[in-house]
Amino acid sequence: MRGSTFSIAAVERDVGLSKDVLRVWERRYGFPVPERGPSGERLYPAEQVERLRLIKRLMDQGHRPGRLLTSSVDELSALAVPHSKAAHAAAHAGGDLDELVGHVLRHDNDAFVQALQQRLARDGLQRFVQDTVAPLTLLIGLAWQDGRLQVFEEHRFTEATERLLRQAIAAVPPGRAPRVLLTSVPGEPHALGLLMAEAVLALEGATCISLGTQTPLSEIMRAAAAHRADIVALSFSAAFPRRRVAAVLDELRTALPRATGLWAGGGGVRRVAASAGVEPTATWEAAIAALGRWRSAR
Repeated sequence: MRGSTFSIAAVERDVGLSKDVLRVWERRYGFPVPERGPSGERLYPAEQVERLRLIKRLMDQGHRPGRLLTSSVDELSALAVPHSKAAHAAAHAGGDLDELVGHVLRHDNDAFVQALQQRLARDGLQRFVQDTVAPLTLLIGLAWQDGRLQVFEEHRFTEATERLLRQAIAAVPPGRAPRVLLTSVPGEPHALGLLMAEAVLALEGATCISLGTQTPLSEIMRAAAAHRADIVALSFSAAFPRRRVAAVLDELRTALPRATGLWAGGGGVRRVAASAGVEPTATWEAAIAALGRWRSAR
């Protein structure tokens, strides 16, 4: 990888920082420092892209970009350590998942999938989601943050886990009311949180209608009307810009009929104040409780 360069479009897509942000940082902070291609286009060296990934992850944890962009790689890594230790402790509280992480690190996909299947068969879908998938996702993110995991390995983990969840959800008997439309908004490409929510709600007897990720707000409203959705459930990962969560929820809440519930879940919701008319469902317990309240009210 050393010696490779990446276009600004590639950095935007892979790191999650917009072209405008990259240009502003270049002018204001002197980083990144792209090279120039034959036509004058910006080309970013691999080591700068890795540093940008670390900066983006620390921003998602609440650090300000001004401080991060003037810090060395060692200083950035030191900032990440306290968070990493706390999250490791939280994740291990749900069980020892080191063996699964080890399969990913060794690129042993067959062993990883087999271990997941065994846990699913042993625990059932709901416990599998809560006690294996959710904390394992956190551990995989931390392994990347600590430099033990590459992006392609994280993608491989996500693809294998999502495939298994889809198969398990397909085996759940059809549900009844409420009809829950699940999706994410543009800029939120993470599907794993949506699948975990779908699994839990389907097991509780809801009818789940999944649109996948990054659905424009206008299309969410059309889909909610076409499918007669009782609830629109959105997922926001911790990587989604915090300042945008409340604005998106307010806009959608205003546009949807008052009778249509709006739920917001995922790691990104824990970091923002509650919006009026929006049901926060950042945990599975909260989602199940909200489902119970909806049914009791009707």
